[in-house]
Amino acid sequence: MATTRTSPLLMLSIFFILNSIPIPSSSCPIHQKQALLQFKSTLTTILNSSSLLESWNPNSDCCSWDLVNCSRTKTRTVTELHLSDIVPTFTPVPVFSHILTPLFHIQTLKLLDISMNWMRGEIPGDGFANLTELVHLDMMQNSFNGSIPDQFFRLKNLRYLDMSENRLEGGLQSELGSFPNLTTLKLSLNRFHGSIPPQLFELESLQVLNLSNNILQGVLSSRLSGLKNLRYLDLNSNSLQGMLGPELGSFPNLISLRLSSNLFHGSIPSELFELEFLQILDLSNNTLKGVLSPKVGNLRNLESLKLNDNFLSGNIPEEVGNLTKLREFSVGKNHFFGGIPSSIENIKGLESLDLSENSFSMEIPASIGKLPNMILLDLSKNQFPGPIPPSIRNLSKLETLRLHNNKLAGEIPTWLFEIKTLKNLFIGGKESNLIWNNKAKIVPRCSLQQLSMSSCGISGEIPEWISSQKDLIFLDLSENQLEGGFPDWLAEMEFEGIVLSDNNLTGALPPRLFESMSLLILALSRNNFSGELPENIGNAKGIMVLMLSDNNFSGQIPKSMASIFLLMLLDLSKNKFSGDSFPIFRDTRHLVYIDLSYNDFSGKIPMNFSLDTRILSLGGNRFSGDLPRTLTKFVNLEHLDVHDNEITGNFQDILPQIPTLQVLSLRNNSVEGFIPRTISNITSLRILDLSGNNLIGSIPPEIANLSSMIKTPQMSTSDYILPSYVTNVDIFNNVIEFQDLIVNWKKSFQGLASRNLDIYSLLDLSENQISGEIPASLGNLKSLKVLNVSHNRISGQIPVSFGDLRDVESLDFSYNELSGLIPQTLSKLDQLTILDVSNNRLTGKIPMGGQMDTMNELDYFQNNNGLCGMQIGIICPEDIPPPEENKEEDDKELWFLWEGTWVGFPVGFFSSILVMGYFLNFLNFFKFW
Repeated sequence: MATTRTSPLLMLSIFFILNSIPIPSSSCPIHQKQALLQFKSTLTTILNSSSLLESWNPNSDCCSWDLVNCSRTKTRTVTELHLSDIVPTFTPVPVFSHILTPLFHIQTLKLLDISMNWMRGEIPGDGFANLTELVHLDMMQNSFNGSIPDQFFRLKNLRYLDMSENRLEGGLQSELGSFPNLTTLKLSLNRFHGSIPPQLFELESLQVLNLSNNILQGVLSSRLSGLKNLRYLDLNSNSLQGMLGPELGSFPNLISLRLSSNLFHGSIPSELFELEFLQILDLSNNTLKGVLSPKVGNLRNLESLKLNDNFLSGNIPEEVGNLTKLREFSVGKNHFFGGIPSSIENIKGLESLDLSENSFSMEIPASIGKLPNMILLDLSKNQFPGPIPPSIRNLSKLETLRLHNNKLAGEIPTWLFEIKTLKNLFIGGKESNLIWNNKAKIVPRCSLQQLSMSSCGISGEIPEWISSQKDLIFLDLSENQLEGGFPDWLAEMEFEGIVLSDNNLTGALPPRLFESMSLLILALSRNNFSGELPENIGNAKGIMVLMLSDNNFSGQIPKSMASIFLLMLLDLSKNKFSGDSFPIFRDTRHLVYIDLSYNDFSGKIPMNFSLDTRILSLGGNRFSGDLPRTLTKFVNLEHLDVHDNEITGNFQDILPQIPTLQVLSLRNNSVEGFIPRTISNITSLRILDLSGNNLIGSIPPEIANLSSMIKTPQMSTSDYILPSYVTNVDIFNNVIEFQDLIVNWKKSFQGLASRNLDIYSLLDLSENQISGEIPASLGNLKSLKVLNVSHNRISGQIPVSFGDLRDVESLDFSYNELSGLIPQTLSKLDQLTILDVSNNRLTGKIPMGGQMDTMNELDYFQNNNGLCGMQIGIICPEDIPPPEENKEEDDKELWFLWEGTWVGFPVGFFSSILVMGYFLNFLNFFKFW
């Protein structure tokens, strides 16, 4: 029998193969197993649930458990824990970070994912410091607070770190630059503040950097260019500022750049247009200016371009047609003009085009209908003229069409309702010349969700074809000529928003309307609705905005309204409501805006409102008694208007000391007493109207300390009254309206737009019995636009310091006892348009120069002792030149004297000769004799 001999080389090969095959041990290390079981035990005890981590059985190998991975070596150590979302989202018992303590004994961990568990408390730094082998750490979507612990920076092997969506705060430490292998860093949706440490830009391996949605400030360092391998950069929603620099073009592999919602200014750097791999560019919601460079056409891989909410201008360059991969193009809310570039038809993959809120003024091109993938087309709030192009009907995937608030003209085409995919249609609106054919028969082939046809000339009853739209949740037919009642079929549909304001609708509201839990917005202002509000109005618990102003509703406000727990805005003004009993809104904590003005309510001022109320308007009723002292509990109140009521009491006792109060109007009541010095404690006060009362005493100098009347206010850019999560939604923002604040503005009662009240500053103390002198310190109120102290008993002089009221537009000192001169310093007031000093005791010359030269209304200077000046056509004594007539008479007399001299001298001379001659002859005669 032959003997087979094995070669040494074959034996060696078998040895190496056998050694390379992992031989699993019977179980993972016992101490790691015990640590995991302890973690499970603690968690199930806290949550009182035995169904968590069911596979984690003490009788089995922990390497076989769900969510656990072990090494493929002999030791079988635990290397990965995938514990994401193991804590139920709405757990009634909080889970704190100390529950992680057992896991810190597993020092072989390379991956730890504890995301989406909503754990609370500070991050246990000492524990994480034990996990020195960690390569991947995901802590996203918890509720960790405090700062990043210093021990974290010992984890030198980290490549992936995600701590986003927590409550972490403090500054970003420079030690973040100490992770040499880090490729991904996500710290978004926290509360980090301060500047971005430049050491962070030394992480050469970093590919993903997300610091969005924090409170970071400062400018972007040029050292940002050190991140040569960066592919994704997201810094949106911070407070970063400065100009965007050329360093943004230093990332050859950059795919996504998001810098939206910051304070960046200047132009878009041209270096950005050299990033050939860029797919996403978002610079929206900054203050960028300049034009969009034609170089944008170089970004041929771009899929999303968002430049909206800036100050960019000029034409959209034709080169955008080179962006053939573009799916989203948004430049809304800028200053672009001209027309839509014809090259846009080349972007066949375009799905979303937003050109809204610009100044485009050329007709919408027919080529817009050559974009077969278009889903959203928003051309609203421009100046597009002409008809709606028929080619739009070719957009077979179109879901949202927004053409409202343009200058479009012609008949509204009925084929719009034949676009099968259409879900949201907005046409008509301000400046629109579109006309609805009221005789047209509409059989919609689409299934609309939102329909807005404001200002379209729709007449008659609300069109019944709307009832076929079973998916419709928002309907706006405002500013038409609709008549008739609120139809029952409309009340039976499940709407989220109904806007029928500015029509001629009549009758009572059907109770069925308020059986809907879906209704969020009901706007019926400026119609002729009447009757009492249905008692079941409180069943519509989801209403957030209820606007019923300027109708003929009567009776009391139903008590059930207090059950609408989501109510934010309530406007019942300009109706015929009455009574002295009100719903108890104290538990309606979202209710921040309440307008009950111009009704027939009586009794004491109601205090049944939420302590979170910010706007409270009760003017034009019959409320009586003192202002309640409990008003001081309304610590968020910004606007209190109780004008034209029967309020009494001493002002010094009833003045609500609320630091947040910006507007206080007590005009035309019966308030007595005096203005206390403590008024200066209301530091936010910008509009104070105490006119038409019985106040006495003098004007306290402390009014000059009201800081909001000193600092120049900034133009409001948002609806600060309601939360941003409401006003940022179009169906809310386009509908919500706030009643104007009525004040005596430049000698007539006018409404100041509530959306922009923060740009106004007014002080009206007229029609009282105030005496004493005007404090010179009032000249400090540099942002004051209107000052009215007329119809009082004020004496003394107009302060020279009033020349410092640089923003004042109207000064009214009439019907007082002022004396002396009008200060020359008033000529410095460049904004002044009205100066009324009539019915005083002023004397002297009216100042000249600047706006004072335009003050030529005679009535504003009448009934003073001795005013003069060119404004009233009376020459002041000091301006009278030497009389011209006297000068001529003197000249004539002088000429006559000289003329007499020249004539008289020779006559006299010769007369003397003749006389002498006569006498000589006479003597000779005697001599002869």
